[in-house]
Amino acid sequence: MLLDQETENEIVFELCQHLGRSILPVAGSDGPGAPAGTVGTAFFFSELVGATDDGEVAHEWLLTAEVLTDRPYGEILLRPSVTEPAEGAAEPIELPGFADHWLRLPELGVAAMPTGGLHGHADDQGWRWRTQQVTEAVAAPADAVARIGAMPGSAFVLALGVSEDGSRPLEAVVQQVARDGDEVRVTVELPAGYVGAPVFAVEAGPEGGVVPRCLGVLLPPRDGGHPVATFDRIRSALAEVVRGGAPS
Repeated sequence: MLLDQETENEIVFELCQHLGRSILPVAGSDGPGAPAGTVGTAFFFSELVGATDDGEVAHEWLLTAEVLTDRPYGEILLRPSVTEPAEGAAEPIELPGFADHWLRLPELGVAAMPTGGLHGHADDQGWRWRTQQVTEAVAAPADAVARIGAMPGSAFVLALGVSEDGSRPLEAVVQQVARDGDEVRVTVELPAGYVGAPVFAVEAGPEGGVVPRCLGVLLPPRDGGHPVATFDRIRSALAEVVRGGAPS
């Protein structure tokens, strides 16, 4: 669906308000103090997997592009808006053996980190997470992904860019997404820091409005645009991992 500019601006505002705290900046390098070899964005995804007498059961993951996770050392940077108190964001989460912290899904180009260790780190440091997640309700189901056609539609990428001073500002860009064969693609190349970010499209909702759906993870640029690892395939891959006994 291709939207007019006013509606696109409204969607950008909605995404920043409701999902701005779902994303974190990540960086990989050869070691502490070494120049960053990879920079990108990761985001929280909460997946409903069942229910018990005590309520719904969900698995929470941090998702990003696999290419960002192959360095010996990595950092997950924090922002004051995602920690309580805000002072918890003063130091990044340092991760020696960066690749070992992720479940790698090379057939998709995606890496997933169970968030139990992140919550444990916060407890150890005396703060707690104050995040938003891309939830099961927002992540595009298979039929929504299948409806992405060859005709470009409006797409929205919520990311943490890279400023000249090295800071990582929250950014939301409006571009277009289309299907190219079996692949869903953002049709232009995006700036540094965007790889790994969530990509959104919209569908017609009840009462004539539009509803944002997260299509999946923005992958590295290729042929003038970015492939998107879509949630229909991500869900299937994560379910397989969980059946095999993924950590919590």
